[in-house]
Amino acid sequence: MVQDRRIKTGVAGLDSIMGGGFPGAHLYLVRGAAGTGKTTLALQFLREGAANGEPVLYVSLSQSEAELRQIASSHGWDLDGITIQSLISGDEATQLSEQTIFQTSDLRLDRTRDAIENIVRRVNPRRVVYDSLLEVRLLASDKVRFRREVLGFKNFLADEDTAALLLDTEHAVDDISDNQLENIAHGLIRLEKQLPQYGSARRRIEIKKMRGTAIADGYHDISIREGTGVTVYPRIVPDVKEEFGLGDDLIRSNIAELDKMLGGGLDAGTTSLFVGQSGTGKSTLASLYVEAALRRGEVVGMFLFEERRETFFRRCEGLGINLRKYYDSGQLMLRDFTPTEVSPGEFAAIARSAIEEHDAGVIVIDSFTGYISSLPESVEAITQMHSLLKYIARRGVLTLLIVAQHGLLGHQQTTDLDVSFLGDSVLLLRMYERPGVIRRTVTVVKKRHGPHDLNVHELFIDGSGVRIEPFSPPVDVSSISRQ
Repeated sequence: MVQDRRIKTGVAGLDSIMGGGFPGAHLYLVRGAAGTGKTTLALQFLREGAANGEPVLYVSLSQSEAELRQIASSHGWDLDGITIQSLISGDEATQLSEQTIFQTSDLRLDRTRDAIENIVRRVNPRRVVYDSLLEVRLLASDKVRFRREVLGFKNFLADEDTAALLLDTEHAVDDISDNQLENIAHGLIRLEKQLPQYGSARRRIEIKKMRGTAIADGYHDISIREGTGVTVYPRIVPDVKEEFGLGDDLIRSNIAELDKMLGGGLDAGTTSLFVGQSGTGKSTLASLYVEAALRRGEVVGMFLFEERRETFFRRCEGLGINLRKYYDSGQLMLRDFTPTEVSPGEFAAIARSAIEEHDAGVIVIDSFTGYISSLPESVEAITQMHSLLKYIARRGVLTLLIVAQHGLLGHQQTTDLDVSFLGDSVLLLRMYERPGVIRRTVTVVKKRHGPHDLNVHELFIDGSGVRIEPFSPPVDVSSISRQ
């Protein structure tokens, strides 16, 4: 019988990359090293079934029931509706006296198999978790016996119309038995955990194989957190069919001279880079667009990777920009992050939520440089960010990226990574030393859509607010005196 029903995993992101869930009641292999989240994922799978009123079963050869309940309790979960059968060493189903004629391991394996089949017949579950295959490997006398045991379990469950997750430990080197196991399983999910030199572990998931359904292949970031368990963040692939196009109305800053420099304003569905050294006014200019969008009634998503939320509010208030009231009302979605604690996949999911669930019209990332430079694989992160920016653009949303350059003064225009290709518009902010005072300048060096002013303008930021005036180069007093 061909099965076309989808079985939800209890992890929305995992369902998404499999097109809706597991493609029917089959045997699926979940493989990963210790600490990658196999047990947590398995509990979520069973909790989803129990919530739907299905009989579900957890068979453990490696952990006691008390240990499983402790894992669930750490997330604030109960295991009501889940039958747990622990067959770890010492249980009457596996405990044998010393044998002198027969191999003890073979007898234990036979009894373990019989005990599991009896439990399945008694519970008649729609979902089963088998934890773990490592113990079966240790009990099997050879690779042929191990394969036969797994194949026999698969055939047994097929008669029961049961979806099963088999948990397995990742091996450093795949052998023939591992390859055979992958062929037996209807699908294979791999969990990975990487430890950077500093910061939280990075976890990823890969659907290595899934028969009968299209999948989003490749790696997807995941997290494991208290209360939510395993969360999968599907990698963003912009849909070329989903194109909102560029609107006719330009987005303005309410600073007439700045808008004039940009040919009237910025286009929705584009990405603008505010580039400059520290202190040049990048974040301040971005705040002008944020305030203008909020006044128009738009929702704004703003993500800070360097500045604390309170510091940001106070700095804006010192310039007469009051954004706190919009944050209190929920119109301004402002979050500050510790850069090393959020993966590119998770950040993309947060930005996507601001657009899809809250209809944000402007997204601000401050600073893009601070976030990217904190990640262990910056080049890869920029590739993922490029996909996110293309997705945001196709949704007709304006993105403002704050990009920091090296140094404080001078005209060096270098960054650790070249991100200029990301910007449809680029505003370059600089500082120079005029006799007795530091001056700021701003120039629109790039705008793909429409005309723009290439002249250098002077930027003033003080207690009265922000203003832009035509640039007047310093006068060389010594040359005048010589004349």
